[in-house]
Amino acid sequence: VDTLIKCISVASANDACVTMAEYICGNEEEFVTKMNKRAKDLGMKNTHFVNCNGLDADGHLTTARDIALMSKELITTYPHIIHKTQKGESEFGLTNTNKLIRQYEYATGLKTGSTSKAKFCVSATGRKDDIDLIAVIMAADDSKARVRDAITLLNYGFGKCQKYTEKKQKKISPVEVRGGREKQVKVRQQGAFTYVDTTGADLTKIENKTRKDKNVKAPLKKGEKVGETMYYLNGKRIGSIDIITTEEIEKQNYRSALENVLEEYVL
Repeated sequence: VDTLIKCISVASANDACVTMAEYICGNEEEFVTKMNKRAKDLGMKNTHFVNCNGLDADGHLTTARDIALMSKELITTYPHIIHKTQKGESEFGLTNTNKLIRQYEYATGLKTGSTSKAKFCVSATGRKDDIDLIAVIMAADDSKARVRDAITLLNYGFGKCQKYTEKKQKKISPVEVRGGREKQVKVRQQGAFTYVDTTGADLTKIENKTRKDKNVKAPLKKGEKVGETMYYLNGKRIGSIDIITTEEIEKQNYRSALENVLEEYVL
């Protein structure tokens, strides 16, 4: 299977695609049915597969946007498909034999393809300043135009994009809990907030506000959402990060309720 994947990704081996399809589903037709279902699940609204290898066929259709969606799923869910290895002091991609890798310093992949009807196509991935982009070129007249257009599009994207990453997360005070053995639960922000801007805005102006749920009831498991930190840029909300519990809180029983009453009475 590992060898077949390399044949498919490096050499565009159509026979390897069919072999994999038959191995997984018994026949290519059943595999293509699953391909179309998966495409629909990914939001590829204008794609319909007829075969498993992309050869020209009536009704076999896709778009640049759909290819980008498919490429995004591939590199985020299976990042090891983009193989890196050392060659002296430089790196090169084992799964990428197209000229883009050798000609463009920010290239990371991903896949070329060509047929008589589709002409020369590429789904090109690149990384610069911690920003990953996908540029899809379809129906180029030749392989040189395919590479040239991909580089132009990636350069445009890198020129337009700037990334904000939250450097330090603020500490969040415990959240009040009703009906629990403890009156409060410790919480934290689930992770650092990141945001990609394409408008040239001043990202130092990003502000945040914390909202805690007011009616939190026990029992609580570790990792439950009990609020959110909301982020704003020039008054417009641009995203949020969940606030989650860092401990379990059991439901109050008779003994813990009595202890709480006695504690309040003593105080």
